[in-house]
Amino acid sequence: MYVNTVILGAGAAGMMCAIQAGGDCLVVDHAKAPGEKIRISGGGRCNFTNLDTTPENYLSQNPHFCKSALARYTQWDFISLVDRHGIAWHEKTLGQLFCDGSAKQIVAMLVAEMAQVGAELWLQTTVQQVQARGDGYQLTLLRDGAQQCIDCKNLVLATGGKSIPKMGATGLAYDIARQFDLPVLDTRPGLVPFTFPEGRFTALAGTALPARLSNPRASFDEALLFTHRGLSGPSVLQLSSYWHEGEAISLDLIPEIDLFTLLREQRQTQGRRALTTELARHLPGRLVDFLATEFNISGRLADQSDSALQSLTTALSHWALTPGGSEGYRTAEVTLGGIDTDALSSKTLQAKSRPGLYAIGEAVDVTGWLGGYNFQWAWASGHAAGCAIAARR
Repeated sequence: MYVNTVILGAGAAGMMCAIQAGGDCLVVDHAKAPGEKIRISGGGRCNFTNLDTTPENYLSQNPHFCKSALARYTQWDFISLVDRHGIAWHEKTLGQLFCDGSAKQIVAMLVAEMAQVGAELWLQTTVQQVQARGDGYQLTLLRDGAQQCIDCKNLVLATGGKSIPKMGATGLAYDIARQFDLPVLDTRPGLVPFTFPEGRFTALAGTALPARLSNPRASFDEALLFTHRGLSGPSVLQLSSYWHEGEAISLDLIPEIDLFTLLREQRQTQGRRALTTELARHLPGRLVDFLATEFNISGRLADQSDSALQSLTTALSHWALTPGGSEGYRTAEVTLGGIDTDALSSKTLQAKSRPGLYAIGEAVDVTGWLGGYNFQWAWASGHAAGCAIAARR
């Protein structure tokens, strides 16, 4: 059997690529249904892009690599596609766009677009072997218990990274890339909660508040959530992509409050009030109880000197913590690292040394922030590769 293009992975990037590549295209996936990560994303409503997408929202060894694809297929282009299919959406916060209804609408839209151009979809199909053949590639697939040999001119690696292995993530794209001598950078979990030694924050599990989390490379002002295992919430997930094992992070629990000035003012008018009572006006009560032990906070406002109040304010705005680790690929939303962008054309996503071999989406060393940025990279990189394949006919 011969097809012009085989795309490995029926996720966001793979399906978008198929839509642009046109007919005579086969999309292969081992899952029972296409777009499974789309389906579960955004609490089932799919945070499908971000209004504020720029190249600065992405991490890569080459920060310039993503610019070409993102410029040629923008968030507005995808929004236009969503609108054409009559899918209602809303902005939740910080430019994040979600379906009003279900993430399944995005999957159905992509499947419909693929069908319209004549792309074929094979599910529950396993890749057994890939090899170069002539000026193209030959794949041995296992489908419905039988082996199938497929020859193709173009082969697209769109199987994602290692995140969420319970959904079948295997790192297949990396294995095939290495087979064809494409360098693969070390991978690690991104957008993932931090873990701490057993019981460190058990008393605070479920407590949430706005906070600023920082390290020497990045800083994020978003919600912080204490859990039985450690720290989570958007600010934590964002910073995790910039964090390295054994490194301390800094928590500012009062990023939008001049707490020192407030405490001095209250000392003048409410001197008999307990310091912890005053703090509980600005922070969750359970957190204040925890901090009272952590930083030895006690006494009345009237008992506090300026230097004591300054020390307290500094402690609450520069709380240094060293995570024991992260929850790993099990709960990571993305994989950092991957196929080295130096081996790929930024315009077409084609391997420089292997005509007809493409790598797109999460498999490539381009990782977005939390908030729809990774989907936008999937759409943009899939679009770039698909257009390049269509132009090769």
